[in-house]
Amino acid sequence: MELPIQHAAAIFRHAVAAVQPQQFMRNSLESGLIPEHARIIVTGAGKAAAAMALEAERIRGEKIMGGLVITNRQPPLPLQKVRQIQASHPVPDDDSLRATAMLLELVAGTKFSAGLPAEGATSSGETIILFLLSGGASSLMADVPPGSSLAEVRQLFDALLKSGADIREMNTVRKHLSQVKGGQLLRHAYPVRVFTIILSDVTGNDPAVIGSGPTVPDPSTFAEAWGILEKYRLTADLPEGLRQHLEQGLTGAIPETLKPGDPACAHSCYTMAASNTLALEAAKDHAAALGYHTRILTDSATGDARALGASLAQQAMDYQGPYPACLLAGGESTVIVKGSGLGGRNQELALAAGIALRDMPHITFLSAGTDGIDGPTDSAGAVVNAGIMASAPDPLPYLERNDAYHFFEKTGTHLKTGPTNTNVMDLMVMLIQAPTA
Repeated sequence: MELPIQHAAAIFRHAVAAVQPQQFMRNSLESGLIPEHARIIVTGAGKAAAAMALEAERIRGEKIMGGLVITNRQPPLPLQKVRQIQASHPVPDDDSLRATAMLLELVAGTKFSAGLPAEGATSSGETIILFLLSGGASSLMADVPPGSSLAEVRQLFDALLKSGADIREMNTVRKHLSQVKGGQLLRHAYPVRVFTIILSDVTGNDPAVIGSGPTVPDPSTFAEAWGILEKYRLTADLPEGLRQHLEQGLTGAIPETLKPGDPACAHSCYTMAASNTLALEAAKDHAAALGYHTRILTDSATGDARALGASLAQQAMDYQGPYPACLLAGGESTVIVKGSGLGGRNQELALAAGIALRDMPHITFLSAGTDGIDGPTDSAGAVVNAGIMASAPDPLPYLERNDAYHFFEKTGTHLKTGPTNTNVMDLMVMLIQAPTA
């Protein structure tokens, strides 16, 4: 394997290691957020929820009375006090509904044994809820609106994923089809105190967007959710049960998501434990240690994967400075799925970049998801350069049918890490050698 390809993969893996729960959970648990002597019920949802719970057990195990976290399908972790249930991502399944119902039952039951202190005070006999939130929770912790069905919810979620909608837009819709998302978990917990530790997988680190914000107030509305469906032309095929639910919300017949000022908000606080920025800084440090002159371009790269891949490739081609160089970017692109191929946003982005770099043998490009999962595939992403493109089949048909997975299957340059137990969006690594004459 070429040295730049090895270096790109090593830089990515170093960044992922920096945002593992064992790197940030102790600071979060010992920051004063959680009362030192309180009894703890651990709950949570997301791709990193089980790994976060494992660290919570190691650090505050003597205070943990039990709990339940919902995570994606990956090798189970050796949790002792907290139950882990695996469910489906990126669209919910029966296990998502079952696990969510069990979590809500646990949260509601905590009210009757919480030893609640006086308003505004804490008590050594108090029981609190610790919620561990990471990306993926919107699918893993799911419920179905009254009068609708899981099949209808899955149909709409899948259409949103293929529409090109960004994560904020998708989660605005999801929050208004739920009795858990958009801060509504707090309604089930109130008046028990809820302390949330968040691993961010969205640009801007907005807690109301991450995992659809189950424990923070939600500024979005039913009207915004409906407007998003209209924007992406999804209202015509909207399942009838979901349509009726949203129309009731629009008329005020059913309540909005939790808004600032609700009494439950005063019983909740959170900490943003880690994000893409931390991963980028770790990538920068490792690239520098390998001898690269390194620059972080952005931690909020968004937009269509094809356009973003071409744009980042152009920035690498336009680079002027000392060599060898490493340009880094973080964020999360979107894909409008029109073809019948297999892939994910990182593979599509890398393929678009590879097409732009076919005549640039001095540039190596990597794009991968920090969760180790890119779309419905076993790959985190891919690496590409001119040499790889020269020995590959014509890339354009693969790009047109959204089939980047099978393209990189032929080149042998998938980056496969398996699930990483973390999730802070995607990283793009561009390594630039001195161009030859």
